[in-house]
Amino acid sequence: MNALLIAPAFPNTFWSFIHALKFANKKSLQPPLGLLTVSSLLPPDWERRLVDLSVRKLSDSDIAWADIVFIGAMSIQKDSVLDVIETCRKQEKKIVAGGPLFTASYGEFEGVDHFVLGEAEITLPRFLDDLERGVPEPLYISDERPQLDLTPLPDWDLIRMKDYRDMNIQYSRGCPFACEFCDISVLFGRKVRTKDAGAIIAEMDELYLRGWRGGVFFVDDNFIGNRSKLKRDILPAMIEWQKKHRYPFLLTTETSIDLADDDILMDMMSEAGFQTVFVGVESPNDESLRECNKVQNRGRDLLVSVRRIQKAGFEVHAGFIIGFDSDPPSIFERLSRFIQESGIVTAMVGLLNAPYGTDLYLRLKREGRLLDEISGDNTDLTMNFVPRMNRQTLIEGYRMIIRDIYSIKPYYRRVRRFLRDFDPPKGQASRFRYKDFVALLRSMFGLGLVHRGRREYWKLFTWTLLKRPRLFPSAITMAVYGLHFRKVFEPLLTGNATS
Repeated sequence: MNALLIAPAFPNTFWSFIHALKFANKKSLQPPLGLLTVSSLLPPDWERRLVDLSVRKLSDSDIAWADIVFIGAMSIQKDSVLDVIETCRKQEKKIVAGGPLFTASYGEFEGVDHFVLGEAEITLPRFLDDLERGVPEPLYISDERPQLDLTPLPDWDLIRMKDYRDMNIQYSRGCPFACEFCDISVLFGRKVRTKDAGAIIAEMDELYLRGWRGGVFFVDDNFIGNRSKLKRDILPAMIEWQKKHRYPFLLTTETSIDLADDDILMDMMSEAGFQTVFVGVESPNDESLRECNKVQNRGRDLLVSVRRIQKAGFEVHAGFIIGFDSDPPSIFERLSRFIQESGIVTAMVGLLNAPYGTDLYLRLKREGRLLDEISGDNTDLTMNFVPRMNRQTLIEGYRMIIRDIYSIKPYYRRVRRFLRDFDPPKGQASRFRYKDFVALLRSMFGLGLVHRGRREYWKLFTWTLLKRPRLFPSAITMAVYGLHFRKVFEPLLTGNATS
């Protein structure tokens, strides 16, 4: 059996980093870990190919080769998914679909022969058994939550690692919190399930033996959901491995903001090689946090918490949301000021949306305020419900925030604010690798000579070399990111966006 696994394309959005990746000669941010894991769950005698449409085009010969096609996708990939389904149907291929997009809305997709939904460790073996017996069903779904010791190593043979900026590892699924707008508990539950230390080290070994050096993103929705296990087993093993191998991996993950309350945990994560954490800050308005049940963010000085994490040696990326019922008219100015003062360089500000099945979705449905399904891109000026605030006021306020934080001068000012006080662990975050010279030269040409903002680029360039030379690689990376953000938000920055 020839199995073709297709990862639909990601559009040009905030998190695609498409414009930044060009400087590093990379084609995509990360490989499709879900499909690589699915491949390892398929029968060993099957032939496999993977086509990541963010890396290369799908050819007619790819489809002709296949006996069966597997598609895995998230909501933001919907447009590409529809194209893939249509293309495969023209060659009359059997299509199997799974992943968050289909789990939430499989009824919207015609032309798919089999939906294998939920977590693949449970539903995929059932489909494969039925397929072997010649009686596969159209729908496989389960609420069962598998233990992650059922999860095999990803099938890294299917990709060219050099096409990607980062590799990825999953340590846990689930989140102990129940934020109203978040679908993680819907998809994976509130009980945090984890792999053991041996499994994590095996994945790190596999990447290392394949020659990978550089970024590794732990894709957990809340890496610190089970703190005791992290401190007792996982982080000590990772620290020992990184020291033994002289820190070949630069680690990134997502955590809740209460990481700031645990100095020991922050020290251990830093020693393990974590450099960047994404935190859902959401709002500086406590009433909005109460409304969305963001209990871990309430009753604290969020600015102080962010600075504690930064002081521990982490670059903080953060998510913010506009459009809560409790948002006051002052929220736009307050949020802009918070981002600038915090030195959060990568600040993803989005409009509130209600993913299918979330508590927010159910509440808005009861209130008769739901509109369309979500687009998956919360920066595209769409909302799938009727907000309390006047919608035009909300859109104009959102535009104001983007102009305040991603226009050239405010952005570079925020970069310097962060770098001024940042002190990463010596010997880890500050290393400048040979391959980074190519990106540096491209930034000097592109940002220093071609694109707008040249003066600010050279000011940052010289300031960092003179004042914070250890952080020069970070400064150049942030300058490149700034170009990407400006291009993504260009319609909002120039006033040409339509709502």
